Amino acid sequence: MNRRLIAAVALGASASALALIASTLPASGRATQVAPAIPPTTFTVVAADGVDAAVAKQAINAAGGSVVSSNPNAGSFQVVTTSADFARKVADARPLVGAVPRRAIGNAPVRRALDPIERENLVAGPTGSGAEKAPARRAERAKGLDPLDDKLWGLKMVRSDLARQKQAGKRKVTVGILDTGLDASNPDLAKNFDATLSRNFAPDIEAIDGPCEARGCVDPVGTDDGGHGTHVAGSVAAAADGFGLSGVAPNVTLVQLKGGQDSGFFFLDPVINSITYAADAGIDVLNMSFYVDPWAFNCPNNPADSPEFQAQQRATIKAVNRALKYAHFKGVTLVGALGNSHLDLAKPGTDTSSPNYPAASAYPRVIDNATCVDLPVEGAHVIGVSALGPSSRKADFSNYGTEQISVSAPGGYYRDGFGTPTFQTPENMILSTYPKKALQEEGAVDADGNVLPAKADEVFKQCTTSGQCGYYTYLQGTSMASPYAAGVAALIVSQHGTKDQNAARGLTMDPKLVEQHLYRTAAGRPCPTPRTVSYKNEGRDETWDATCEGAQSFNGFYGHGIVDAYAAVTKKLAPTARP
Repeated sequence: MNRRLIAAVALGASASALALIASTLPASGRATQVAPAIPPTTFTVVAADGVDAAVAKQAINAAGGSVVSSNPNAGSFQVVTTSADFARKVADARPLVGAVPRRAIGNAPVRRALDPIERENLVAGPTGSGAEKAPARRAERAKGLDPLDDKLWGLKMVRSDLARQKQAGKRKVTVGILDTGLDASNPDLAKNFDATLSRNFAPDIEAIDGPCEARGCVDPVGTDDGGHGTHVAGSVAAAADGFGLSGVAPNVTLVQLKGGQDSGFFFLDPVINSITYAADAGIDVLNMSFYVDPWAFNCPNNPADSPEFQAQQRATIKAVNRALKYAHFKGVTLVGALGNSHLDLAKPGTDTSSPNYPAASAYPRVIDNATCVDLPVEGAHVIGVSALGPSSRKADFSNYGTEQISVSAPGGYYRDGFGTPTFQTPENMILSTYPKKALQEEGAVDADGNVLPAKADEVFKQCTTSGQCGYYTYLQGTSMASPYAAGVAALIVSQHGTKDQNAARGLTMDPKLVEQHLYRTAAGRPCPTPRTVSYKNEGRDETWDATCEGAQSFNGFYGHGIVDAYAAVTKKLAPTARP
C-alpha cells in the first residue's frame, strides 16, 4: 500500500482563520449563550485536515471546552468540558471533525463477561455430535521447544519449530503489544520484556474497570488485569528456555503499550496515543488484536445515527488513520485481528452490536461497505489476519473476505474436528501465557495459586527452581491469530532488517518490504470444495455459512496464505525488494 501521510497539525493561526471559527460556529456556540452545565467530561476532539493547532484550540474553546493535552501526529486534542451540548457544537464547527467521549459516560458492569468466542470452552457446552473426547495431544519434544510446546499445534503449522533453528529472533527487534497490558511476572515473558520502553496509555476507569489498584489509576507497566494482552504477548515471544512454552519469535523484545481498559474496552484516545508512541519509540512490529470501541464499524454518514454520533465516527476514522499512517511511515509494521463476527467484511450487513458502550445502547444499523470501516484492521497499512483451527479450516467465528484479509494464522477453533475425538476440546484452541490474578477471578486458580482440579485440562502452572511461577490457559479468536503473524513479521525483521541507530533496538526494515515478504513466503491454500462452507454439524445455523472467493494465490479465507516462519527466514527477499 502506498498512501501518503496526512500532514501533522501545524502551529500558528492567521487572523482570517480565527475569524472562520466565529463564522462557522452555530449561534448556540457563541460566547453570548450559556450552555447547561454537566459534571466535567473528557472528550477527544479531532481537527479537520490542514487546520492549525491554534485554530483548532480556538474552536474548542468557543464550543465550551478546555484543552488538556494533544497528539499532533493524530491531530487530536484531549478536552474537558462542562457544556452539555459540547459535542454538537464541535460537530458544527468547520475546523473540527468531531468529539469522541474519552471517559466512560454512565455505568457498565465492572468486568465484561467471559467472551463467548474467545472462552467458548468455558461459556458454551457441547452443541454438536462428535466421538468420545480424546486425551490431550502429545508430541515428541523437539530441539528448541519447551515443556508445554507439545500443546502448541500452531507453532508447527507456521513452522516456528524449524525456523528457530536458523533464526529465533533478535533482541534488537521490538514488538509492541497494544492491548490490556502484559504480565511480566511470568518467567516466559520477563526474559524478553522491556519495561523502559513500555507505557500505559489507558488509566483505569472505575465505572467499568472497578476500583483503581494503583495511585492515579495508572497500573504499572508489566501488569495486566485483563489477561488478553498477556495471552497475545506469549504467542509472539514467550522465551524458548526449557520452561513453560515458547512463542513464534522467542528471542525478540516485547514492549507493553496498554491501550485497552482492564474491562476489555479500547477507546480512541489510548489507542491513537499508543500507535503514535510506537512510531516515535522505534517499535518494529505492532500487534492490534481489538477494534476501537464503541463502534464495530465506524460510519461517517449512516442515516441510523444521530448527527453527533456521525461526527464521532468521522473523528475516529480520521484520527486512527492519521496515527496508522504516521506509524507506517516511521517504520512500524502494523498487524491486526480480522474480527470474530463470522462476516465477509465486504458484505457486512446489519450491525446490531454498536455502540457497545454505555451498556444496552446498541441499535440496528445497515452498514454501507463503501464508507464504513472496522478499525484498526480496515485502517491504513494494517495486515489483516484470519483465524484457523488445527485442521487448517477457517474457524467458524473468523471474519473473512478478499477485501481486507491479508494472511491467515492459527487462532484456535474449539469446534474443529467434528466426528473425531478432538471435537470440542480445549486443545483445539491456543495455549499461551495468562495472569494468575485473572485466572483467580475466573475461578480457575485458588487463593494460594493452585490450579483447581476441575480446570487441570485447561489451565497450567509452571514454576522455576527459584519459585517464580507462570500460568497458561486456552483462548481462541482472530486475536490469537494476529500475534502469530506479528511473530513471523518480527522474524522477518530479525533476518532481513538493517542497522538503524534511530530505531529502538538498532534494527529496522521498511514495513512495505516486511509485508511483501510475509505474503510472498506464506503457504498458499486454496478455497475448500465446495466453496460455501456450512457449520451446521458444529452447531451453527445458516447465518454462519461462509463462501470463499478467490484462487490459491489469494482468497477470502486464507488471504495470501498461512504465515510460514521457516520460509520467511530461509527465503531471500524478492529481487525487486530494496532494504
